[in-house]
Amino acid sequence: MFADQPPKAPLEQHERRSSDRFPIQREIRYKILNKKNGEETGSGVTVNMSSGGVLFTTERLLLPGKRIEMAISWPAQLNNKCALKLVARGRVVRAEEGRAAIEIQQYEFKTQGSNGLTV
Repeated sequence: MFADQPPKAPLEQHERRSSDRFPIQREIRYKILNKKNGEETGSGVTVNMSSGGVLFTTERLLLPGKRIEMAISWPAQLNNKCALKLVARGRVVRAEEGRAAIEIQQYEFKTQGSNGLTV
């Protein structure tokens, strides 16, 4: 380094996530896609969402790596008449007591119908 140059600033911490997260609280129902132990289901509330993932509350500890399908009540309606749900499939990327985060790998919007938020 030359005497007339200022010292370089430390590297800034960069956010790992490539998508903005939005603090959206919506009811969810989820099921673990596990063929050998039967169907494990639960419910919770989203904490925040992005185009790539969802952080949500859980009733029990979910194991990272598990495949999951969830139905999220959507705030908009189809033609201002029909309730919608976002059905997302992915894998659990991190978990702690009472919360889990999934990486969304597939998603689609469906009409909610009379049976509500079933997955």
